[in-house]
Formats: sequence, structure tokens, C-alpha cells
Amino acid sequence: MLAGAAAFVFIWLLLWADYRADRAQTEDEQPFFAQFELTDHRGMVQTEEDFAGRWMLVFFGFTNCPDVCPTTLAEVAAVMDGLGEDAAKVQPIFISIDPERDTPMALADFVPRFDAGIMGLTGTSDQIAETAETFPIYYEQIDEASAPDGYTMGHTSNLFLFDPQAGFANSWPYGTPAEEILADLRERI
Repeated sequence: MLAGAAAFVFIWLLLWADYRADRAQTEDEQPFFAQFELTDHRGMVQTEEDFAGRWMLVFFGFTNCPDVCPTTLAEVAAVMDGLGEDAAKVQPIFISIDPERDTPMALADFVPRFDAGIMGLTGTSDQIAETAETFPIYYEQIDEASAPDGYTMGHTSNLFLFDPQAGFANSWPYGTPAEEILADLRERI
């Protein structure tokens, strides 16, 4: 019974986060811009200004994620491959919402597995919280005895697109096929 209630709450929180992300797309909302100052998987500090002039595909997740994160990053890799020469106009970015485990070293092991030029970003808990405030995302640590270190992370599963001026352009929910994302990107770049 308790597990069922926990599953219900978890699903409700994910749906609420996706609803918030969808609301960001409405004309009634003020546009928002990607803003962050985080450390990349090579140990270098990066901000949105480091990607000026390029489109940014941004996904929030964690390296111990069993399914959603690797599946989404595989889709991002397919999109980047499908862009061909236009891939140089797009920077895929993976922002960790698990700074306790996702050090630059952990990201340096994780993001190259997708062979798509994905930039892994992490920071302190405060930096991640501050970054999350500028995006319409939700994340939280969830105790789970069978997970590595006894916890997993619940989080928004949308993939976000920002234009070359770091302004929000679009988002796609988890499970959107790479072909659909690629078609949208091709129209924009």
C-alpha cells in the first residue's frame, strides 16, 4: 500500500513538472533564458555565454539513472548524428541534478558513452538549485534501498531547446522520437 502511494506521488510530481515545462511554452508566459554557471566534465567552468551563437539542447538528469536519462541522451545522439554538418550549430548539454554523486570525473566517464559531443555539467547543491530556478524543472532525491547509495532522483524528463541567444525555443517530453526533434531543429537552424 505504501509503495503504491509513493508511486502515485512520484508520478504526480513528474506530471506536474512536465505541466510546468509545457506552461513555459505558452504565449502568456514571459520568455525565459538559459542561465547557469557550472563545472563541465573536463573541470572547466561554463556559462550559457560560452555557447553564444549556438543552439543548446539541454537535458537535466543523473548518471545513475536506469532508463530515462540514457534513453534521452541516446535520442540526443541520434539527433546530433542526423544533423550532419549542421551539428556544429548545436551544443547538447547534460546538467546533473545529483551533484553528490555526479562529479566532473563521473560525468567524464558518462557523457562520452553517447559519442555526440554532449557537455556534462555539474556543480554544488546550491549551484544546481540556482540553475533549476531558471528552468521550469523539478528534481528531488528519493530514498530507494535498491538504488546505488540508497537513493535515486525524481526529475523533469523534458529535453529543452534554446536559441543562439540562450532564449527558450521549445521542449519535448520524454519519449519524443529523435526524428521529430531532428525535423524541428532542421526547420530552425
